[in-house]
Amino acid sequence: MLVIQRDLVDRMVAHARRDHPDEACGVIAGPEGSDRPERMVEMVNAERSPTFYRFDSGEQLRVWREMDAADEEPVVIYHSHTATEAYPSRTDISYASEPYAHYVLVSTRDPNSYELRSYRIVDGVVTEEPVDVVESYMFAHTGGDDVPDGE
Repeated sequence: MLVIQRDLVDRMVAHARRDHPDEACGVIAGPEGSDRPERMVEMVNAERSPTFYRFDSGEQLRVWREMDAADEEPVVIYHSHTATEAYPSRTDISYASEPYAHYVLVSTRDPNSYELRSYRIVDGVVTEEPVDVVESYMFAHTGGDDVPDGE
């Protein structure tokens, strides 16, 4: 399951809308081993295409080095689909190289709404996972009422 703060979802959607009709792409870094997306990095779609995305290799190297230096890892790798559903294409699957990352797709095919879905992609196998959008990570995973026992 991907647990992600609403402000990060809003920022991904805004990036996708801003780059439309081309696909937008980026990464959300988080502390190593935390599985908690925290720092969003909008990246350039080197293809500048409505049907395909690719990180610029120089930019990707710089961003990955920044993450290494900060003891971070790519928790979310996201991109948009501008005319199709939020499901990984064969090309998306073939380029998925981070086995622990959540691959988030945002479809902007409808100008009045968006579709956001998350996947794990390992060795070419795509597994959709639930997305829990939270206001804060403070109470994520604590249960239904978020009130400490005994109060």
